[in-house]
Amino acid sequence: MSDVDLARKAIATIPALQRAGEPERLGGLTNLVFRVGDYCLRIPGKGTEEYIDRANEAVAAREAARAGVSPEVIYMDDASGVMATRFIDGAVTMSPENFRTRAGSPGRAGAAFRKLHTSGAVFPFRFELFAMIDDYLGILSTKDVALPDGYHDVVAEASAVRDALAAHPLPLAPCHCDPLCENFLDTGSRMWIVDWEYSGMNDPMWDLGDLSVEGGFDAGQDEEMLVAYFGGAVLAADRGRMVIYKAMCDLLWTLWGLIQLANNNPADDFRAYADRRFARCRALMATPDFARHLEAVRRG
Repeated sequence: MSDVDLARKAIATIPALQRAGEPERLGGLTNLVFRVGDYCLRIPGKGTEEYIDRANEAVAAREAARAGVSPEVIYMDDASGVMATRFIDGAVTMSPENFRTRAGSPGRAGAAFRKLHTSGAVFPFRFELFAMIDDYLGILSTKDVALPDGYHDVVAEASAVRDALAAHPLPLAPCHCDPLCENFLDTGSRMWIVDWEYSGMNDPMWDLGDLSVEGGFDAGQDEEMLVAYFGGAVLAADRGRMVIYKAMCDLLWTLWGLIQLANNNPADDFRAYADRRFARCRALMATPDFARHLEAVRRG
């Protein structure tokens, strides 16, 4: 069955979409995403049921919509993960290039994160970095895919990171947790965030550090995002947490990439993806700046 036929089959089960028009394929790294008139249809990709809790995602997507940072959820099937939301007309799907060229976009992303994190929403999942690393390693232990050389050594080195973060924990906040550039829709005056598959209660600096990595932000973009988020001066400990999470998100998403490789996801070269992320993690952790930021977080 073709992708469009899958979309038509899903549309037939969603009353709001049945007269909305023909599906038009959009992006999506692991899922199939379509525009259907004034709506956006998402069909989960193969294998995602191994590591995505759709009931958690449904709660988070609706809470994020109530917080004003995500489109209204029209339909969600907790069993299959098929979801329909309002389509944000006139919005540009972001990319690293768009974050570089669309004036003010890092600041608008920072403001959207602040709106989400301070909304008071409660997401059912607790996004716990080191537990997720263990879970992903457990999944990979059943697959015929090799970890990058030295992966376990870096996880052991990251115990210092765990200790520093635990010394002065921030209150948990509702977080997106997977801020790929493509999960941001920019109207030029407002940034929307979509795709809540990995969302959970988390240290809010994870979202900022992860977006910085995904967007390849330079120091100026980081500063714009941080200043917009905090509304002014940024404490050394908060900046340090963001930098630490740049490395840690690469450590985690290395394993995610290997799971995609094991599941034969054709959307990307996931062996190269995983190796690239792991190399970037090791390189950042080896810098004197990383040690300085780690100490700032430890001091609080």
